[in-house]
Formats: sequence, structure tokens, C-alpha cells
Amino acid sequence: MREHDIDAGAVEALVHGHHGDPFALLGPHGAGAGRTVRAFLPTAEKVEAVSRHDGTVLAELTRQHPAGFFVGPLPADVPYLLRIHDAGGVRETEDSYAFGPILGDLDLYLLAEGRHHDFGTCLGAHVDERDGARGVRFAVWAPNAQRVSVVGAFNHWDGRCHPMRLRHAAGVWELFIPRLLPGTLYKYELLGPGGERLPLKADPVAFATEVPPATGSVVAAPAGTVWSDEVWLSRRSARQSVEAPLSIYEVHALSWVSLDEPGRCGWDVLADRLVPYVAALGFTHVELMPIMEHPFAGSWGYQPLSQFAPTARLGPPEAFARFVDRCHEAGVGVLLDWVPAHFPNDAHGLARFDGTALYEHADPREGLHPDWNTIVYNFGRNEVRGFLIGSALHWLERFHVDGLRVDAVAAMLYRDYSRAAGEWIPNKYGGRENLEAIAFLRELSEVIAARCPGCLLIAEESTAWPGVTRAASDGGLGFSYKWNMGWMHDTLHYMQEDPINRRYHHGEMTFGLVYAFSERFVLPLSHDEVVYGKHSLLGRMPGDPWQRFANLRAFLGFMWGHPGKKLLFMGGEFGQEAEWNHDAILAWDRLDDPAHRGVQLLVRDLNGVYAATPALHARDAEASGFRWVVIDDAAQSVFAWLRFGADGDAPALVVCNFTPVPRHGYRIGVPRAGRWQEVLNSDAEVYGGSNLGNGGNVLAQMIASHDLPASLELTLPPLSTLILRAD
Repeated sequence: MREHDIDAGAVEALVHGHHGDPFALLGPHGAGAGRTVRAFLPTAEKVEAVSRHDGTVLAELTRQHPAGFFVGPLPADVPYLLRIHDAGGVRETEDSYAFGPILGDLDLYLLAEGRHHDFGTCLGAHVDERDGARGVRFAVWAPNAQRVSVVGAFNHWDGRCHPMRLRHAAGVWELFIPRLLPGTLYKYELLGPGGERLPLKADPVAFATEVPPATGSVVAAPAGTVWSDEVWLSRRSARQSVEAPLSIYEVHALSWVSLDEPGRCGWDVLADRLVPYVAALGFTHVELMPIMEHPFAGSWGYQPLSQFAPTARLGPPEAFARFVDRCHEAGVGVLLDWVPAHFPNDAHGLARFDGTALYEHADPREGLHPDWNTIVYNFGRNEVRGFLIGSALHWLERFHVDGLRVDAVAAMLYRDYSRAAGEWIPNKYGGRENLEAIAFLRELSEVIAARCPGCLLIAEESTAWPGVTRAASDGGLGFSYKWNMGWMHDTLHYMQEDPINRRYHHGEMTFGLVYAFSERFVLPLSHDEVVYGKHSLLGRMPGDPWQRFANLRAFLGFMWGHPGKKLLFMGGEFGQEAEWNHDAILAWDRLDDPAHRGVQLLVRDLNGVYAATPALHARDAEASGFRWVVIDDAAQSVFAWLRFGADGDAPALVVCNFTPVPRHGYRIGVPRAGRWQEVLNSDAEVYGGSNLGNGGNVLAQMIASHDLPASLELTLPPLSTLILRAD
């Protein structure tokens, strides 16, 4: 096609930002002597095509449209650069429209099928080299847009400058922009199906972002982490097996401690302070509330928009990788809260991304979450499932994270969750189950099991949905563990009662054992229990100051002795008095008080005893690993049970007295005679207790009790938990 044959209407559409196929008009065209090059450069005063080899001028391009559309002849088969003269001087660059397609046919096929599990390496912005030119390749899913452009300071945020190529097979738009560098700020400008210009959109697959409240995406540097966690990774499967101790410290990274240290980012401060703290207290894992970038800090991260980017509030992605590596060096695993249930409706985010309900449902009865005024993902759409599974794998594989705690699983499973009659749409069988979400969760668990063996998947699921931790192949959802929300609510309600009334609530402490082995459970004392007027853990405890601390210590002992893995939210380990405030740091000055320091020492020792006593963790998910000894002493609010490990492991006895009255000569049956070591007493003086107990050792006699052949005669301290282990 000769210069004068160029369609004037197409040029008008291009210069006004309405042309949906820029490669049909821009870049090199034709062959042989008729070859031309076309460029749209609205700020250019003069444009030349020059040799890529030696800078020789090949042609001066002629301005064909006053808005900046240039055309000129081009010698056949000569690699060229565009030399652009404008008010800022002279610059040279390769032509974005001289490069061929970026994504291969297999990529497009897998994206459309929802089976491109390397989603984050396929879409998004990535530093790349193409035909010897360095730059950044961009790709974004927006099948219903009329035009998509990459915009940033590099093109004056002008969507006419870098319109993208549409790959129709997958609805993906792509473009390689040469000479862009890591750190470049960008967004996407889209025209919706009707040609309307949408609000500028952040990249759904951005690996890095601006610091909120700014909303731009940032081209991340290629992953360059030098990992030193080979030993950790080689042992991870064993460390995270159901037979292993699992004690999790839940953290809101932005409010754990002040991160304001000049010249250092938040992740490096946490690596220096949080990691040794968690290790010293004997926790096996740290669980971070969502760190995926989120516009509203008050959501605590539970309304994320950037499912692939660690929050810029704490530093760049490579700093987060350093933090994970430091955790692993210290023998601490890293779990992340991950939110695939919903997303916020911010204009720069996923909502109506291409002018249509793309990531979400169009019908608000399916697409709007009434509790949080957020938007529900459309789990029935292949590309959405691929996006979310790709996000999960991104954290597990790129950042070596050891597991994900999946938020709001119950909200995903039920179509009528928090909805009144008439406000939800039944499934195809007329039921309330969200069949698409169920299929998604099963696929997620199977992909993670195959690609990341040994990694954990933990469900926050608050209903009696069957088989949450059963393998997907057996009809379950495939999670490693489920949060035991019922246990949490029942036991906290019991502990808030005045001890004189606890006899009337005795069953709240025992009911959890009715179903304790129906799933694999984590016992959570989480952030949700210390906000919104619920009080802190210490603040829930009744009585005078001494009794409040004693109650808390006894309750923590009860939890660590109970079947199920452990999770404790930050501040609970030293009895913070105030509710958690995400805008303030923990009250670390409380540790100057011996009572608070005593709680912290107790948690350290509970973790130590828990890890050193296989009976307390090895058969957490097996009914044969537990036996009630005293279940019916409601009058004295005493509970006692035995825990068993593998054959040859010493059994453990846990005894709780939830009244402020000491019990002397209390006989409890045990399976064997001989010496039993009192390995932990929550009433010990070092923890702030009255130091009543059994002197560290008790001799069991062959006196039958509680249908067991031997028994111990114990002193039960007031408001206490004892843990004894057979010699």
C-alpha cells in the first residue's frame, strides 16, 4: 500500500484514539521498494527512520496528519530505529509496532481454558528482550474493550500513543514497548464496548504498585532473590505434616511495631525484629494478614485489588522475598491470608474492567456481597479461575511462601450467604450451594498439591460444610486444615463467664470434642476476636486483675493441650489489654509489667512443651489420640483428658481448673503407674501465678480411677492448667 492509499478514516480513528487494530496501520508495511513505516507521535516535530546498526538516516518521515501521524519510505529488510525530535530534545527508540505477537497459541488456548497456571508470567508487565531490544511487554485480559492502551509518564498518559494488539482467541491485548525500565509507572486506558472511555485501570496482574492512596501499577524488576532456604524447603513437607506441631503467630504487619526507620523498608525492619521474636517464642509459623495491595487500609488487607503484588507500604517485592528467606533461615514458616472471595469496587480496579462484568457477575444477586459492599468473583468463568489460581501459585512459587489461609470460604460456598429470600439465585439444581465455587476450590487444592507439595491450604470456613479437609478426589474441598470457628466462639463465651456460673456452661468447653476429628482443625484466637467491642483476650476475662491474668493463662493452656493446631493473634501472647487498633502498634510497654511478661513466658513454654511432646500434636486428627478422663465435673469446673502419640511416645495428661478455688487431693485416672512429670503449670510463680502445684513430679499408683488402671492424686491450682507427661 502506498502512502496515498492509507485510509483517511482509519487515520482519523487512530489520532482520536478509537482505532482498535493499531498494527494494521502503524509500523512497517509492504515489501521491497514499496515498504513504508508509519508512526503516531503527537509530540514530535520531526521523525526519521535510522539504521539500527550505525544510525544512518534511512528516511525522513512526512507528517500526514497534523495530530502527529508520520509516514515514510523504508529500504527493504533494514532494521530501523525511530529518531524523534520534539521539545524535549532528540531520542531514539525501536518501534513498538515493528514487533510480532508476544503470546503463543498455546498461551492463548490455556488462558481461555482457565488452565494457564503461570498466569502471572503470561499476563502483566514484564521486563523482556525481543529481537535484541530491551523493554517491557504488557498483556491484559479485556475481551469486550474496543481499544486498550498502555499509558504512563513515558507517553504523557496519552492513550493514543501505545494502543495494544488484540489476540482474539483469548481476548488478551498485548504490546512490547522498547526501552522502558523497571520502576516505570503505568496504567491501562480502555474504551468500553460502546466506545466510552473508562477510568484508568491498574494492571490486575501487576507485580508491584505505587504506595496507596496512589493507584498506579509499577513495572517490577525481574526476580533476583538469592535464596538461602534450601534446607527449610527440603524439610518443609515433614514440618507441615498433620503429625507435626503447628503453632501460628498471626500478624498485621503494619501495626505489629513501628516501621519508621530511616533508610529501611518495612519488610527489612520486620525481618530484623519480628522473625527473631517469633522464633524465640517457639512459634512454628507466622501468618500475615493479607499483604496483597489494597486501597483501603481499614480493610486490613481483606479487600485486595492487586492479587500478585505485595503492598508497597512495606517496600518492593524483592524486600518481601528477603523477609520470607529470613523467616526460613530462622526455622519459621510463612503463611499468607489470601482473599479469592471478593474484591472492592474502586474505579481503578477490577470492577467492570473492560466496561462489562468481566471478573464479576452482572446480576447483583450473585455479584454483590451484602456484608462488605464488595464484588464477588465469577468462579464459573475460566479466565477468573485461572487468574485466582495463578495468584495462589505466584505467592507459593515465586516467594517460597509455605501456605495460604483462604478467607471467607463460607461466603464462597453458599449462594444465599448473608442474603434474604429473593436476594439470591439458586444453582441449576435449585439449591443454595455455589457449584462453581466448589469446583474452583477443588481445582485450587489439586493444583497446589501437584505443583507445591507440602504447602498448606487452610480454610476459614464457619459452617458445618462436610469434607473441607477431605481430598478433592474423594469429594472434599482438599484443604489441609480448617479453622475451628465453633471451638473459638464456645470457649471464649465460657471464659467470659464469672467462674461461679461456669458450671452452667460446662458443655461449651467439651462440645468441640464431639466433632474434633471430623476435619483437620486449627484452633484460632484470631484478629476477629479482639476488635469491634469484643475486647482483647485479657479484656474478656472476669475477676480482679490477678484472676483475669490467671484466667487467660489457664485458657491458653487449655488451648495448647486441646486437639488441633494453634493460632494466636499478635498481642495475645502478652495479654494486651486494649483491643487491636490497626492504626497503632502493639502496647509493647506492657511487658514492663511482670503479669504481662508472665503471659509471654507461658506462651513460650507452651510452644516448647507442645513441640517436645509428640502426644500433644502427633495424632491431632485422630480420635484414638484423645481420651476424656474428667468430663462431668461441672460443679468444680474441672476438665481432664489424655493425649497419645505414636506407639512408644509417652502419653500426656492435661488438667484444667476453671475456678479460683484450689483443689487438693484430686484423683485422676491415668493409663500407667510410675512417675509423671509436671511439665507445665500455668499457676507457676514465673508466669505470675500463686505457685501452687505438685512440685514438678507426681507418682501414679495402681489405684483404678475413671476406668483407667492407675491414678494420680493432684493439687489443682486456682484458675490453672497443668500438663503432665508420663516418664
